Amino acid sequence: MSNDYKTVLNEAKAEFVEKRSRFIGYCKPVKTEQEAVDFINSKRSEHWNATHNVYAYSLREGNIKRYSDDGEPSGTAGMPALDVIIKNDIYDVCVVITRYFGGVLLGTGGLVRAYSQGSKVALDAGQIVMMQNCLLCSLRCSYNQYGKISSLLMDNNADIDDTVYEADVQLKFHIKPELLPLINKKIADCTAGEVQAEKAGEKFFAVPV
Repeated sequence: MSNDYKTVLNEAKAEFVEKRSRFIGYCKPVKTEQEAVDFINSKRSEHWNATHNVYAYSLREGNIKRYSDDGEPSGTAGMPALDVIIKNDIYDVCVVITRYFGGVLLGTGGLVRAYSQGSKVALDAGQIVMMQNCLLCSLRCSYNQYGKISSLLMDNNADIDDTVYEADVQLKFHIKPELLPLINKKIADCTAGEVQAEKAGEKFFAVPV
């Protein structure tokens, strides 16, 4: 069973101005280095006339982390952007921070703060979520049992994904793995042992942080 992890839900952007320099922070959920590189290149093309297009990304597969200062003084741009991603324990995400220079130098500390902020506002705009690996489960019950069982599922942190009404009722739901034994015991108790949920697979679901 894979571990839960944090990522961003959506591609997003946010911007701010610091001492007349315009900073635009972009983020996108990505699964591979190629997806990250494609996103970076798309922003470089879109902002071909920008002073800098700084990037950072972090991937679960292979625990890959990369960044670029893109011409800013070494250590003042890409690494601070990546630091925000690492400190928030976020994976499968790429951030690009575009800067249009406004004529006022920010200094080393100012650059670090600005690119950190660019990364943070982009991630916040993308909505940070926890991806929880859940069991996909299914059960069949009579129409008489349906109301009691569906209430029991919802009261015990199971999320019902589908309900199929046939000769009997089929309930499909997902739940955190450690909760299945307890919920099956409760289902057995309320149906005199007639109904049990069966595991049908696994899937990650996004939960707000």
